[in-house]
This record gives sequence, structure tokens and C-alpha cells, in this order.
Amino acid sequence: MITDKFGQQVYSEQDLCDFYFKNPDLQLHSVLVENPITFSRDLDLENIPNLIHYQLENISVEQFDDKCRNNWFLPKEYMDMDIAQFVLDQCTTDAELQRAGKELLMFQERDMFVLLKYLKYLVDTMRQNNIVWGVGRGSSVASFVLFLLGVHRINSLYYDLSIEEFLK
Repeated sequence: MITDKFGQQVYSEQDLCDFYFKNPDLQLHSVLVENPITFSRDLDLENIPNLIHYQLENISVEQFDDKCRNNWFLPKEYMDMDIAQFVLDQCTTDAELQRAGKELLMFQERDMFVLLKYLKYLVDTMRQNNIVWGVGRGSSVASFVLFLLGVHRINSLYYDLSIEEFLK
């Protein structure tokens, strides 16, 4: 196994065979392999459900980031949700509506609505599984939208924190 320039673990065919035979009941969902053509030809993929292999491409880190930016493993109900409306529905005062609206415009300008949907999914999943996470750290607590989504528990309006600290 090696780590590529994107920080992903890349497995050889031998690595995957060893791994699979040591853990035959494990369901692999995705894996990056060095030579997907050889891997597909030599190994019976019917016996490895949900295995997806990717071919390495000669692309820059920036191109890789752009390619992955819209590749979210997100349930359809969250991908289809109107995250802006959900956030605005959580507001109870005019000041909250104004702050949430301002932040949502900033998130939209940065094409980050999918990220907000993913964070909503993550918080819901953690709550359903009784996973405890922190009250908030760093500049993320400056976001009132993240507070409304439940990512942290610091009300940035109450503490008069500027959203510019988060979205610099």
C-alpha cells in the first residue's frame, strides 16, 4: 500500500487479496487500486460486493479537489433537501433570520450548500447513534448557520461573533 499525492491509500492487487482473504465477511464500499484493469481481469468481482475501483489519473491536486467537491456520499433525502429553507425555519427572531440569511448568501457564493447538507446528515447520524461531539472549537463557532444545524453549541449572535472569522 502507498499513499498518493492526494493523501489517499492506494492498494496493490496483492494487498487487496490478502485483506479480503483475511476478512471475507467485510463489505468494501470503495477502494483505490494501482492497476484496476489487471485487478478486474484477475479477480472475480462477483465475490466482492460493493467493490468500486478507481483508475489513477494524471491530474493536479487542484483538479482532484474540484473533481471530489461534488462527489458526496449523501442519502438522497439530504441531497434533495432545501438546506436554506431548513436553516431559516430554525430561526425564531428577525435578528436570527437576518444573520442566517447573510451567512447563507456567503455559503452560496462559495458553493458550499452541499457541505451544509452533509453536516446536517452528519449531525443527524451522530444523534441517532448517540455519538457525543464537542460544543465547538475555533472559527466554526462564529457561524450561526452551523449552530442552527447543531454542528456546535455556541450561539454566535449571543456572543456577537462575526461570520467573517469563519468564512475568511
